[in-house]
Amino acid sequence: MSGPRAGGAVPGASAWAMYRSMVGVGLVCGFLIVSVFELTRPVIERKRAEALERAILEVVPGAESSRSFRWSAGERFEVATGGAKGERRIHAAYGAEGELVGVAIEAQGMGYQDTIRVIYGYAPERQTIVGLQVLESKETPGLGDKIEIDPRFRANFEALDVTVAESGSGLAQPVVAVKQGEKTEAWQVDGITGATISSKAIARILDLSAAEWAPRIRRQLDDLREPR
Repeated sequence: MSGPRAGGAVPGASAWAMYRSMVGVGLVCGFLIVSVFELTRPVIERKRAEALERAILEVVPGAESSRSFRWSAGERFEVATGGAKGERRIHAAYGAEGELVGVAIEAQGMGYQDTIRVIYGYAPERQTIVGLQVLESKETPGLGDKIEIDPRFRANFEALDVTVAESGSGLAQPVVAVKQGEKTEAWQVDGITGATISSKAIARILDLSAAEWAPRIRRQLDDLREPR
């Protein structure tokens, strides 16, 4: 039988010591990551809430304050309290005198690169989208990201027609994107040359979202005027 190697080192013991060190470092790193996340989560959530509030006031002209609502099982809007995970909400926006001036609605869908999240303003009396802001996007810099900054494209959402169909279900006309310069109808989105997919994605997101929420808002508008 051969004895220990020169210097008395035992291979098994050395490997075990290295393993313990690696596990120890991993546990410490994991603890630090979790601790930092828990410590910063309230700050992150507060920042998100503040950013959302600013966005609401930006996409609804004349808005001074807002209140969030959820769609209840009773087919009515109820004031949303707390922060139920995954709960979909809309945000009623009020003017200086407390009057309802519009509704801000969050929506999302797949773009060219990844999910695009937006918030848009809806004017129930006019049945139009009156503002839009991109909350999150990873579209191609210089092309797809023009949906966020191009003033001509943003002008689409100053008065985009989302009239509810006579049946009260869905829209009278779907929101669709057309090639740049070919817009002829109020429900069309004048696209961006070189960013066709991103332009169509925005139109599709708004079409699906407005088709769901506009009929509900039209039917239960008083719920938003007089929160229960």
